[in-house]
Amino acid sequence: MNRRNILAGASVAVLGAALNPKAAQAAPLCIASPMAAPTWALLQRELLRANTEACEAFYARYFDERGYFLCFERWGANDGPDDAIENVNGWPLLHAMGAPDRLKAMYTQAWEGHLRQYTEARTVEVEIARQGMFYKEFNVQLDWQHHAEEMTLFNVQGLSDPDSPRLRDRARRFAGLYMGEDPDAPNYDPQHRVIRSLMNGSRGPMLRKATALDWAGDRFDPTGFFMEHGEETYEETLQHYEEYTDVVGDHPLNLLSTSLALNAYMLEQEPKYRQWLLTYIDAWAERARANDDILPSNVGLDGVIGSAADGKWWGGAYGWGFSPVNPVTGKREDRNRVPRTAMGFFNAYLLTGDDKYLQTWRAQADRINAQRRTVDGKIQTPTMYGENGWYGWRDGLHIANSLDIWWFSMKESDRRRAPDHPWVAYLEGRNPDWVETALRADLARVAEAARKQREDTTTPDTRLADGVMDQNPAQVMALMHQTMGAIHIARPSWAGAGSANVGGSPLYARLRYFDPDARRAGLPPDTAALIDRMTADETGVTVVNLSQTRTRTVTVQGGGYGEHRIKDVRIGDARHAVNDSAFTLSLAPGSGARLVLGMERYVNQPTLTFPWRR
Repeated sequence: MNRRNILAGASVAVLGAALNPKAAQAAPLCIASPMAAPTWALLQRELLRANTEACEAFYARYFDERGYFLCFERWGANDGPDDAIENVNGWPLLHAMGAPDRLKAMYTQAWEGHLRQYTEARTVEVEIARQGMFYKEFNVQLDWQHHAEEMTLFNVQGLSDPDSPRLRDRARRFAGLYMGEDPDAPNYDPQHRVIRSLMNGSRGPMLRKATALDWAGDRFDPTGFFMEHGEETYEETLQHYEEYTDVVGDHPLNLLSTSLALNAYMLEQEPKYRQWLLTYIDAWAERARANDDILPSNVGLDGVIGSAADGKWWGGAYGWGFSPVNPVTGKREDRNRVPRTAMGFFNAYLLTGDDKYLQTWRAQADRINAQRRTVDGKIQTPTMYGENGWYGWRDGLHIANSLDIWWFSMKESDRRRAPDHPWVAYLEGRNPDWVETALRADLARVAEAARKQREDTTTPDTRLADGVMDQNPAQVMALMHQTMGAIHIARPSWAGAGSANVGGSPLYARLRYFDPDARRAGLPPDTAALIDRMTADETGVTVVNLSQTRTRTVTVQGGGYGEHRIKDVRIGDARHAVNDSAFTLSLAPGSGARLVLGMERYVNQPTLTFPWRR
């Protein structure tokens, strides 16, 4: 092997084509420079271990041998099927970062069990679900706030299991529900580029006024159950949804369905999935431009803004003007969900790197911030719009999704628009203590969730699907930030008001890792990685092997799905060419190094295929 020294005690082998399996195996970049075990690396490995152990205890308590979640099964937006599978949110991400295969076995069994459980579960009063809450393994009819939450596991399952025949079949079938490919689910109108209702699914769109029963599910006595919204009677549950009637026509929440097409595209890069996704996103971008840069919350079946809501662009359930009464408090609450839907545009950016998909959201923020007022010396901006104009005033400028937009663009102008964040401060050299602090905080959260589980006295017949979601011990955010430079669009979001707050996100990451010896996703055993700098064209990352006896080999990929090209790797003053989406490191026992990767971002089409299979 042809080697040359680049650091004292370190050596490098000449890389071949990094994604050629033979070249990658024959000529890894060899690191032999000793590195004392960093505290952050030990904490990362401990957090993976603690997460896994706590998830095992959680699974043993709340799931049966079929993978069914042990609860009182119900239909609806409050405590329905989506909440049941949300109890294992984060588990696929843990595995994709290096947690043991037994974690993958558990969440896979939970997903398979979930699909069977809610295909078997039926309603009595709600007509659409009388033959099963799922049909063709997909929710029969609900809104995409809840569909997206249900798809949180599935939309990242391919990170670790891209060759699964079941996953591949489902990815195509689920995407087809929104592309006009399934006659049982005429959700999409290609002529007008609309998904025809806020309420949609495997049995098609709801093309009538929704009722409270459609949303709340069959009658039951909530006494003794945890009720997230505080209802004490079934009547209050119905009252919660009395104003959720206007669902006909398209709504920005349907943008979240684009993650299904993205998943299907990343299997084999079939053009139809990419084309549909971009066509649908472009339609919404055009609507925003035609509506003074504001995404309308209703587009009629004829493709006209507001035509299914009496001409009101702000109309419809979960729209800009949606402030229904909360029966528990008797007060109106603002429930505009449009700001949560940027993920669709982020998916388009992942495919294209085209700044126009971020510009739609910048322009909307500018329009909202142009309405600002000053009250008692504080700037306020609106969150809602109705018959009398803007309302729902909150302190500060409108910053929804602004940190996400900066993360994608890496433009200084976007950074100035976004709030500060401890992780971002660390990347900018202003918060050196964040790394260990964040890991220890997540370890404490794992312990707290495990404590809650031990003290939980609920039984399956007194537990709704969302009753123990706060006991799910999986803590992924610090690991995602540190190892992959990834954002975490989830509930809760990674940056509060500065980021989307919704489920169902794909992985948006600067780097990702694979174990070529075990032929699996994630950092190999004993290894850890810490990204300390990200710019538009560079990434600084330290990779370390904590084992004192075993060499570890790790493949480093640009982007969550290989969408970034790694031009070169620098260690100290030495530069090594890569010019591909991945390269392989061989880490000698007890060794480590800081690497600076020169990168071209969003120049490759994303793929789920592992590097050695491409």
